[in-house]
Amino acid sequence: MATTTQHTNGQAPEEKQERTFDAGLLRRIVSYLLPYKSWVVLAFFLVLIAAVLGPVQPWLIQIAIDDYIVQGDYDGLLLIIALLAAALFLEGTLGFVNNYLTQWIGQHAIYDLRTTVFEHIQKQPLGFFDKTPIGRLITRATSDVESISDVLSQGVVTILGDLFKLIFIAAFMFYLNWMLAIVTLMVMPLMVWVTFWFRRKVSSQYRETRKQVARLNSFMQEHVTGMPIVQLFNREQEEMRRFRDINNAHRQAHINTIFYFALFWPAVSIVSDVALGLVLWVGGVAAMADAVTLGVLVAFIQYARRFFEPIRNLSDQYNTLLSGMAGAERVFGLLDKDYSLEETEDPEPMNGIDGRIEFRDVWFTYDEMPEDGTEPNWILKGVSFSIEPGETVAIVGATGAGKTTLINLLLRFYDIQHGEILVDGVDVRNYRLRDLRRHLGLVLQDVFLFSGSVERNLTLGDEAIDPDDVRRAVQAIGAEPFIERLPDGYQQDVRERGASLSHGQRQLMAFARAMLYDPKLLVLDEATSSVDTETEAVMQDALDKVMEGRTCLVIAHRLSTVREADKILVMHRGELREQGTHSELLKQDGLYRKLYEFQYKEQERRKLTSSSGHESLEGA
Repeated sequence: MATTTQHTNGQAPEEKQERTFDAGLLRRIVSYLLPYKSWVVLAFFLVLIAAVLGPVQPWLIQIAIDDYIVQGDYDGLLLIIALLAAALFLEGTLGFVNNYLTQWIGQHAIYDLRTTVFEHIQKQPLGFFDKTPIGRLITRATSDVESISDVLSQGVVTILGDLFKLIFIAAFMFYLNWMLAIVTLMVMPLMVWVTFWFRRKVSSQYRETRKQVARLNSFMQEHVTGMPIVQLFNREQEEMRRFRDINNAHRQAHINTIFYFALFWPAVSIVSDVALGLVLWVGGVAAMADAVTLGVLVAFIQYARRFFEPIRNLSDQYNTLLSGMAGAERVFGLLDKDYSLEETEDPEPMNGIDGRIEFRDVWFTYDEMPEDGTEPNWILKGVSFSIEPGETVAIVGATGAGKTTLINLLLRFYDIQHGEILVDGVDVRNYRLRDLRRHLGLVLQDVFLFSGSVERNLTLGDEAIDPDDVRRAVQAIGAEPFIERLPDGYQQDVRERGASLSHGQRQLMAFARAMLYDPKLLVLDEATSSVDTETEAVMQDALDKVMEGRTCLVIAHRLSTVREADKILVMHRGELREQGTHSELLKQDGLYRKLYEFQYKEQERRKLTSSSGHESLEGA
């Protein structure tokens, strides 16, 4: 085989290797505040004023005691009380305004971040979703993003406010009495050691907690979706055992975090009480020796309490920051891994197409190309064929032959490693993805419907589609009778994945949706084996109408489609082994003839003995 060129097919990112706390990550979180920087500046200004008003109050009390109470100056005392009340009222008002403002800023920033995450996920190719647990992605877009919310809402501004409050308290203390200020600050080395110990222990524990949340969400999503299989094979007890193990790991991660907090908060309280005791001891002795006034001693008692309050707040904010960092590592780890398919900078225009398809020596594997030069596990091996405009081509072959892969590559859900796939003579990689897929329609065997109304599932929320066009498409397909029987008609909620509709009804809706968007190229994975003969007849009429006037590539499950196709492609183990019409292939006495005799001929016999409809072709 010729030398291949490697293309990334959307490998999912592995669990990101955890890293230590760093300022770069914090700057990246804070960057989401930049669109609101004027509001952030205002919030910081308000916090700065509040940070001054707090330390002012003990100073006013010191003045009240030493200059007015001791002196018996009643009028002066009233003035100080008025100033103190004004400071308290202003501090409370600023607290309310600032809390609302910071939350408003944070929620807007989180909205932007969550939008960025979802937009990034939507850009990824199918290979990314093949290898990434859906629960992990849900965790990234919900709880991991939410863990950053408090950092953006209050964390940065509040941390700066508490730091300035510490500075202002220290300044007032040194202004009143430098000796007592030094006594108060003597416990700071011990406080710093306790804080750093706590930071080191809790930092890794928060990352472990976020990891366990992702595991729990992935397990829940997977098993709720696959509950019919769990119940069918009586695996409830085994899956319950696995859930208990994951849930226990999640619980233990939280308990370990709580353990360190249970040690930290009493340690902070003990250190602050030691500082208060030192102030009382040294200050009391000094007051008895008339070295300090009573007002200064009372003020320092309050300063000693107030000084450790922002330290406690900073510790709490650090807790918030650690949680946000753990979530941010995972969110930005997802955003940094971009597997979206590369698009050309100079795309070919695609305003309209004729519908000619050509595969030229296409080689493809879902795996990464080996770096050591060994042969990869090829899914397609040198496949070449062409389809003329308006032709209907059936693809047949055993399971794993590569039929669905051909469809995925034509729609460019994946990129090939070697060869070319042409639409109207242009490599699909030279079209914009939006343009290419706008002209391609896809009806899968397993129809996916979103929760919401019938009409919304037909239009997919495209407001440009006229409701009259919706009804005309439904009538043409033959889906109108069952829709009109629904209690709310076109506004009936089909529930998640269309659970309130039968398989045949979902399939008819898929046909109507394909006709409504009127694609020039239509790709079909027929699915009628699980419906009754009456519904099958309706679906056959719908299928004929959808395929009329279009280039169609069909994974054939029914004998009628195979026989009536303009061309049949016979796939076997990733290779195109035979191609031609039904009669031509039967004459070759090759793989198709064997497939026909084993699978299709039995359908033909049942068709002759059946009173109506066509039977499904299984296994194609």
